[in-house]
Amino acid sequence: MNALDLTCGGPASPLRRQLLAAVPAAAIAAMAPNAAWAQADYPNRPLRVIVPQPPGGGFDFVGRALADRLAQPLGQPVVVENRTGSGTVVGTDAAAKAPADGYTLLTGSVSNMVLNMGLYKNLSYDSLKDFEPVGLAVSYSYTLLGRNSLPFNNLAGLVAYAKANPGKLTYASAGNGSGQHVIAAALWSLAGVDIVHVPYRGAQPAYADLLGDRVDLFFDLTPTTRAHVDTGKLKAIAVSSAERNPMQPTVQTINESGTVKLELESWFGYFAPSKTPPEVLARLRTELAKIIATPELQETFRKAGGSPMKISVADTKTMLARDVQRWTGLIRAANISLD
Repeated sequence: MNALDLTCGGPASPLRRQLLAAVPAAAIAAMAPNAAWAQADYPNRPLRVIVPQPPGGGFDFVGRALADRLAQPLGQPVVVENRTGSGTVVGTDAAAKAPADGYTLLTGSVSNMVLNMGLYKNLSYDSLKDFEPVGLAVSYSYTLLGRNSLPFNNLAGLVAYAKANPGKLTYASAGNGSGQHVIAAALWSLAGVDIVHVPYRGAQPAYADLLGDRVDLFFDLTPTTRAHVDTGKLKAIAVSSAERNPMQPTVQTINESGTVKLELESWFGYFAPSKTPPEVLARLRTELAKIIATPELQETFRKAGGSPMKISVADTKTMLARDVQRWTGLIRAANISLD
């Protein structure tokens, strides 16, 4: 029998056994350089960034600001895809189920990575298991606005009035489960007051009724509220950040009011599917960190009312897990559900 004829029958010779045993190892060894080469060659085609909201909002602004700058160091186009539906669920779910090869990224924020985990009992993705953070770039506080004719100017006065007049005050939101809805409902729940929710389809009709004295209160991102406060059309009652916002330095934080302890900032950054190769994640994280640290981009964010962020991947994971646990509890306590 020919020593290299491995297909013939009969008892296996020592040499035949050695050759058969060597085949898997040889195959693995042959594959390893190809895998290493593929990762070393990354990226060799355009990347896609899914923005789970329509063009024009905070998701889109941050998603495009990072994509435009990430293309140069990667040497490939970074294309933004607005994938909308069910709030932020459709786009986020699409990113979670995309191939984990480093060519699909997600623009993540508090709404799709934290709040949705409490709003949906049967959410199609798990932000803690299905994603790896690439980097967070900027955060925006919320400001609680009130119509000018209200008989109070701060949160302590609001809570006292609401306790004395249960069910009399109303608050607007951009829709059920929106950030404006969740933070307000959590605040009223913690403060033990009864304030009636009036959901709208977007922020613009909410502002129209707030300015027209048809609704009393509205939480919105601080940069959007600035024009109404600066012109004196509406009053700023409190901000949701841990520290006062430089755009509204005289407005107390919720914590400063002495009523309840509550913070929420809408941060934005990039996430990748959880099984993305470590070498690819490392490259993306390195390049994105350099971009986020540039004075030019930080100034762009500041002019838009944001606070540039500098947070490690490990701290991002810790913060995300903590916020999901805390806000899921607050959302359930406030009896908010979208399914």
